[in-house]
Amino acid sequence: MSDGDPKVAIACQGGGSHTAFTAGVLRRLFAEPDLNGDIVGISGTSGGAVCALLSWYGRVHPDRDSGELLRDFWAELAARRPAHQWANAAVQWGIHLGRMGVPLPEQSPYYSPGSHWGEGEFRRLLGRYVDFDAIPELLDGTEPALLLSAINVLSGEFRIFREDEVSPDALLASAAEPHLFEAAEHRGNYYWDGLFSKNPPLKDFMTAEDCPDPDEIWLVKINPQERARVPKTSAEIADRRNELSGNLSLNAELRFLQQVNEWIEEGYLPDQYTHTEIERIHFARPDLHWRTKLDRSPEFIERLIADGEAAAESFLEERAVA
Repeated sequence: MSDGDPKVAIACQGGGSHTAFTAGVLRRLFAEPDLNGDIVGISGTSGGAVCALLSWYGRVHPDRDSGELLRDFWAELAARRPAHQWANAAVQWGIHLGRMGVPLPEQSPYYSPGSHWGEGEFRRLLGRYVDFDAIPELLDGTEPALLLSAINVLSGEFRIFREDEVSPDALLASAAEPHLFEAAEHRGNYYWDGLFSKNPPLKDFMTAEDCPDPDEIWLVKINPQERARVPKTSAEIADRRNELSGNLSLNAELRFLQQVNEWIEEGYLPDQYTHTEIERIHFARPDLHWRTKLDRSPEFIERLIADGEAAAESFLEERAVA
């Protein structure tokens, strides 16, 4: 990178299986030999946290590649084996029946064998692609910052896990959707899905003392901000409520960054503060309802990855002519 390259942070919003799109975006971005930007940080929430970790790990590990890690992880996460296909079909049928108004028994993840099995599978899958014990040896102070978000269930406080404390527990904390998993325990505290907190972390790039303030943040956005019509069916209302909830913290952080930019332009802040532009890469399938965030069928995952690669290609082309 040249001294004139902008400092760039990449932020990955959460969204379950929809973040296969994010995997495609990151695969294409990191395949570019010259991004015209110096990556100083990567953040993520829930499924976005997994993509952030894999892309970060591929950049700091001398023998791993971000694109290959993202491709192989999502290929294995897709429901290909019979047991996984059965579980995915059961989830999709349950969702379909619920949308039809068929009453279904509710079961807490604390008493669900399927929840415990899914947590174990998630941990084993992470361990196959990331050697968490080796991460401390990879940290020399020159690597991009890694920020993964979760929320403390009991205190309601946001939690950011950094690269020197990342672990399977930390990833599960960011991805522990409360209807699917027990609250994730980490050092005596209990966490839920980061979708309830920072989705994804943005202003933490500016407040982290060891991370250079980025000139640009590339936001991979999964939840649609706008809809063309008012939702009326129960399913549509649930979909839109989920989207709005997932965007609440994001919009608050975007407003904060906009305010800081205005203060900088008006000369209210010292020169060390950095004006930060937000560039968005939008999810290419906003027509999908939120329940498809639980769909792990191989065809669905592969299509979302291809959509992400195409969206990143368009993003890079637009930057090249700007």
